[in-house]
Amino acid sequence: MARIAPRTSVAPERLKTLLPSLKPTIYHDPGASKTPNNIRTLAWNPLGTYIATGCLDKTLRVWNADKPNVRQTTELKGHTASIEKVAFNPVKELELCSVSSDGVVRFWDVKTKQVLNEVKGLGETFTLAWSPKGEFVVVGNKEDKLFVISPTQSTVVSEHQQPVQTNDITFCWSGQRIYTTTGDGKTRILSFPGFEPALRFNYKEGPDAEFKLNGHTSSCITVELHPFNRYLATGGTDSLISLWETGEWNCLRTATKMSGPVRSLSFSWDGLYIVGGSDEGSGLEIFNSETGEHLCTYKTTTASPVVAWAPNRYALAYADSGNLRVIGASTGGK
Repeated sequence: MARIAPRTSVAPERLKTLLPSLKPTIYHDPGASKTPNNIRTLAWNPLGTYIATGCLDKTLRVWNADKPNVRQTTELKGHTASIEKVAFNPVKELELCSVSSDGVVRFWDVKTKQVLNEVKGLGETFTLAWSPKGEFVVVGNKEDKLFVISPTQSTVVSEHQQPVQTNDITFCWSGQRIYTTTGDGKTRILSFPGFEPALRFNYKEGPDAEFKLNGHTSSCITVELHPFNRYLATGGTDSLISLWETGEWNCLRTATKMSGPVRSLSFSWDGLYIVGGSDEGSGLEIFNSETGEHLCTYKTTTASPVVAWAPNRYALAYADSGNLRVIGASTGGK
C-alpha cells in the first residue's frame, strides 16, 4: 500500500496532491452497528501502533494499525451505554481510558484485557483528557462537572462544577493548565489542579476579570493543542476553526472551509497540518496550520465527525460509513 515515509515532513504543495490520491485501509467490524455515526470516538496509542474505537452500540475495540482484520483486534467489554471518549495514557503504550454515558470511567490494560481501575457514578460523562505525564485524567459530564481521576484510585480525586456549559477539555504540555470550550463560544484557560482562571484582566473585577478566548459566534465544541505548543485550535458549531498563538493569545487565523459543526480537530505529528471532522458534508478538510490555507479535501462516503492524525507519521484515522478507516495506515512492520 502507498504510504508516506514516517518522520519526514512533507511540503504543503506535495501533500495537497498526494493525500487525496491515497486509498484508505478499511478496518471492518462485522458485528458492529452499520449506522454511519456509530463510531463516537477514536484514539491512537503513543507509538502509533494501535487505534482504539468507541461506539454508540457500546463496542470498545482496539485495532492493530498494521492488521485491519477484526480477528486480530482486542474487544474490551463492560460498558452498558455508548462509549463517548477513549484516550491512551500518553506515557504507556497499552493503557487505555474509556468514558461512557453510563457514568463509568474505566482504565484498561489492552494486552491482558484487564480492568485496572474504574470509577462509577459520574453522571452522563462524555469528555476526557489525560495529563501529559499520565498521572490523572479530567472527565466531564453533561451537568458541566469536571472530575479529576487517578488511574489507580477508585474514588474521584476532586470535582469542579463549571459555571458554563463545558464541551471539551485538553491539557497544556506542562500539565499546569487546562483549556475548556464552552457553550457561549469561548475557551477558558484554567489552572490545574486548582481550576481557577489562569489569566485575568487587572482592570476588571469578579467573573468579568477572567481572560477567555472569544473565537466563535456559537458553541465552541472541540479544542486541540499543537504538538510543539505553537497554537491552540478551537472548533465550533459555527463551522469555524480558530488558531490562537499561545504567547499573547491572539487569534492568528480562521479556517472557514468546514461544511458543518467542527466535532474534532487534530494536528499532524509535525504540527504543519490540521484536519477537522464534522457530522455534515462528505470529506475531511486539511489545512496548513502555518497559513490557514485550505490544502485539500479527502473525499469520504459519509460525514466523518471523528478524525485523528497518528502521533509519529502522516497516517490519518477517521470514521466513515460506520467503519474505522486510515489513510497511510502502515507503520512499516511486516
